[in-house]
Amino acid sequence: MRSELFEQARESSRPGMHLQNSKMLRVGLDGEFYARQGSMIAYQGNVDFSYQGSGGIGKFFKKALTGEGLPLMKVSGRGDVFLARDAWDVHVIDLENDRITVSGENVLAFESGLSWDINRVEGAGIMTGGLFNTVFSGTGRIAVACHGAPVLLDIDQPTFVDTDSAVAWSSSLRTGVRRTAKAGALIGRGSGEAIQLSFEGQGFVLVQASEGAPQPAPST
Repeated sequence: MRSELFEQARESSRPGMHLQNSKMLRVGLDGEFYARQGSMIAYQGNVDFSYQGSGGIGKFFKKALTGEGLPLMKVSGRGDVFLARDAWDVHVIDLENDRITVSGENVLAFESGLSWDINRVEGAGIMTGGLFNTVFSGTGRIAVACHGAPVLLDIDQPTFVDTDSAVAWSSSLRTGVRRTAKAGALIGRGSGEAIQLSFEGQGFVLVQASEGAPQPAPST
């Protein structure tokens, strides 16, 4: 029996986080890392999964207040772990003693050596939804899941992005909130698009090709 699938399966596992394909992350595990709850699709070896909530008491209260946060599980042991999220595109980002801001909705997994916290976007009122994001710092890898193929925008002029389409950006950028002059104007893919994130300075913004997966209709 022949298939390119068999060749893929025979490839030796590398330690750490790597793309198995464009939709799947493979982690060669010998220790521990953190992943989004429910993202495991398969594993081999002696691996344990434990619920981590929002990552500590302080982060728990921030999540309760803001709606942002990471439903995390700690993955520990030795083996190979495969992660995915609804066939979204997966990308790996290497931090080298620096910082990046990521939408909690788009975090798939990250190495345990990274520090992280939930911060509010400057200029966003406490009642403005979707404008609290997760800041990672240190050295290590983060895997992000994007709903549709993303585009990386170099920021060298004022840039505005729909709040649900911004996946990650340089923490060095100055961020804020812009409200359109006409709240009813259909300038984006949502209904109204009255609020956008604004970015100024030097850096990048990763933007996904949608506003995320459709939310289920509330039950009546």
